[in-house]
Amino acid sequence: MLPQQVATDLFVSRCAMSRAFNAVMRVISSLIGVLMVLMGGIWILQGLNLAWGSLSRSFMQDDQHWVFYGAIMLIVGVCQVVWSNTRQRE
Repeated sequence: MLPQQVATDLFVSRCAMSRAFNAVMRVISSLIGVLMVLMGGIWILQGLNLAWGSLSRSFMQDDQHWVFYGAIMLIVGVCQVVWSNTRQRE
């Protein structure tokens, strides 16, 4: 094998690994964002005293601070999902 061909093969394999890594990290980043959105929604519901089931028996119930914290978490989660799905693909 020629040295130039070995270098080309290494470059191609590195590009393939980079694309695979980016795809996996995009999925993981999106899942983290979705979990943040769900958690923020639960915190908002608990802070507004609108939770049901086992969520209604919490120290966060009817505490307006948790509405604020939940809104921040929800907004950050939405931004995380949008960023991870719109960033430049290589």
